Amino acid sequence: MVLVFKTNVNTISKVKKVSPKLNRLFPKTKWNFDLEDCDNILRFETENNIIKEIIILMKITGFECEAL
Repeated sequence: MVLVFKTNVNTISKVKKVSPKLNRLFPKTKWNFDLEDCDNILRFETENNIIKEIIILMKITGFECEAL
């Protein structure tokens, strides 16, 4: 399944801040940010419904995150 989120991660330095946490907590997923999109999209490819976990992690890290 593909999960899509609107975020306020709009620079490479912000991606670098959250990347280690995403990789550590969700090691079996593929994810990427689309910084050229007006909503700074975060996409996850996963077999599990981890929407709540992603939103919580992003907020703990200091970012806004909303499922689309």
